Amino acid sequence: MSNKKRVLILCTGNSARSQMAEGLLRSVAGDRFDVFSAGTHASFVRPQAIAVMNELGIDISHQRSKSIDEFHEERLDFVITVCDHANARCPVFPGAVKRIHWSIDDPVIGGSEEGQLEAFRAARDELQRRILKFVEEEKGIAEKIGDV
Repeated sequence: MSNKKRVLILCTGNSARSQMAEGLLRSVAGDRFDVFSAGTHASFVRPQAIAVMNELGIDISHQRSKSIDEFHEERLDFVITVCDHANARCPVFPGAVKRIHWSIDDPVIGGSEEGQLEAFRAARDELQRRILKFVEEEKGIAEKIGDV
């Protein structure tokens, strides 16, 4: 059994923010975390999310939208909600799961294609900033308790 920490990133439709966060965390710390994402309901991975992640050299085109129902029986160490709707509806998971909430603006907006891409980039960049901080904090905690 892997001794990696297990992280579920949760959003509403599992189409944008949680998908980008899954790709980002897997990219920067996939050696330390098993990363999953889901939504309060499943939908599809938005092409704009795939496009802006490709700009960073991270391919999330193979990821699929999943329902939170797929994870009710999973052992998880962290559940990170990335939208207020999902945070309000997040179920209780068994065990000592640490809940973290990041309120990230929904990048799904109307308007021009370029305007939409800018909104996705803003969400991606905010997620990246928070994920890097999360990884650093967890590394610090692990080093203090001799877990690294």
